[in-house]
Amino acid sequence: MILINLLPHREAARKRRKDIFNVSLGFAALLGGLIAGAIFLWYEAAISVQKSSNDVIAAEVKKLDGQITEIAGLEGEIAALRARQQAVEDLQSDRNLPVHLLTELVKQLPDGVFLSKMVQLDQSVTLTGTAQSNERVSELLRNLSNNTPWFAKPELVEIVSGSLAISPREQKRVANFVIRVKLVRSSEAEKPSAPASAASGVASVPSAAASVTSAKK
Repeated sequence: MILINLLPHREAARKRRKDIFNVSLGFAALLGGLIAGAIFLWYEAAISVQKSSNDVIAAEVKKLDGQITEIAGLEGEIAALRARQQAVEDLQSDRNLPVHLLTELVKQLPDGVFLSKMVQLDQSVTLTGTAQSNERVSELLRNLSNNTPWFAKPELVEIVSGSLAISPREQKRVANFVIRVKLVRSSEAEKPSAPASAASGVASVPSAAASVTSAKK
């Protein structure tokens, strides 16, 4: 017996395939939404954790900035205290400088040299006087440079030939000079002199002697 299907089977199969496609499409859309939501939630959690870490770092940086500012203020106060301490020590050490100045000048003045004026400005001392000859001035420069730790860097500022009236009828030629020398502080004078400073002192004496010789000519 031959069976003949007169129902629209092609349309039914097409409808069945369409329903399966729609269900698959909906399932894929649902799955894609779930995956996208999970990724979004994961990124949100990571961003939240990073923001929390950034907030912690910013708070620590702010705290460190405050500590750095405080340390800088303390360093400034320490520097100011050291400067004050050094100033007090310098004042205490300089109390006896006039005594050393006069004592050393008496020791280092050669015979035939007389001082008429002495001016001290801070550590610089200007000596004005008269010598019997230019050689006496050179000897004074050597003494101030080499024979005492209380003077340094003697400099011949001026030397002028002059005359000194010994009697109404007799006059003697003399050398009027001006010397500038540095007065060394007690803390520095008590230290042993370095070879370099000694060499520089020896080098300064020939130049001063040369100045005296040129003035004599």
